[in-house]
Amino acid sequence: MTDRDGPVGPVTVRRVGPEAAADVHAVVRSAFAARPALDPPTAALAETTDSIADALAAGGGLLAEGDGHPVGALVLDPEPAQGRVWVRRFGVVPAWQAHGVGARMVETVIATVPGEEIAVLAREELPRAQAFWAGHGFVEVARAAPYVEMVRPPSLVVPDTDAMRDLGRRLAGLLRAGDLLVLTGGLGAGKTTFTQGLGAGLGVRGDVTSPTFVIARVHPSTVGGPELVHVDAYRLGGAAELDDLDLDTSLEDAVTVVEWGAGLAEQLADDRLEVIIERNDTDDVRLVRLTGRGARWADVDVAAALA
Repeated sequence: MTDRDGPVGPVTVRRVGPEAAADVHAVVRSAFAARPALDPPTAALAETTDSIADALAAGGGLLAEGDGHPVGALVLDPEPAQGRVWVRRFGVVPAWQAHGVGARMVETVIATVPGEEIAVLAREELPRAQAFWAGHGFVEVARAAPYVEMVRPPSLVVPDTDAMRDLGRRLAGLLRAGDLLVLTGGLGAGKTTFTQGLGAGLGVRGDVTSPTFVIARVHPSTVGGPELVHVDAYRLGGAAELDDLDLDTSLEDAVTVVEWGAGLAEQLADDRLEVIIERNDTDDVRLVRLTGRGARWADVDVAAALA
């Protein structure tokens, strides 16, 4: 990483309580004072060390340190009855902005509370802030001026390949003909393993393997259920090539799974289940986030059904 606007060095992020109130307060004041003037003004600038200490005592927070100095902070505000954790007073001191500190803090929150929904309020006047949260999997769920409420659905912790396969098998029990699943995740994340579990749960014929070289495979049902259409969009050049596969002819009668399908497969159906698999760099644990889109999934709490 290059350094053009400020210092760059190792950044550590740790959980803190009220003992770190002075450092967290200093970061909040520095970060929010550097933002554009807003109407109404941000309440963050009215915080004191005592008010931050009270908030940290209730839910804790995170403190990011670089070169031995506080450079980023946030306060966690749990809402247990809703299975939700709010991120408050999120900020990075100006000299360390655009150097990944904010991303590190968000990743730490996600790893800390994987089974809970994470929520944040972003200002309508700050589209870059909204884009930052959207880039970390947060979606807008409500808007009441001057705030946009954004949430990141809870993730399921999947410790190994057997558990990934079992997750797919259990999810198959929620699926029906016409369902579209869009799988996203890096190489080796477990997308094909997940689909193998789906195939087992649906009772389809044939080994479910990566369809990379044939792009798409169809697995007929052996139990009178929907067939499984398994697509690998990695080598497709765009949406037009996906159309050329003529998959829409089988959508109504099949469960269709598209690996590497983000940005391409959405055209196939307004109703879809997005499955995002994130791999921990230090071990084999995966975080799986399932988000339903459209009327088909409006009343289905997929994560709760599989927990």
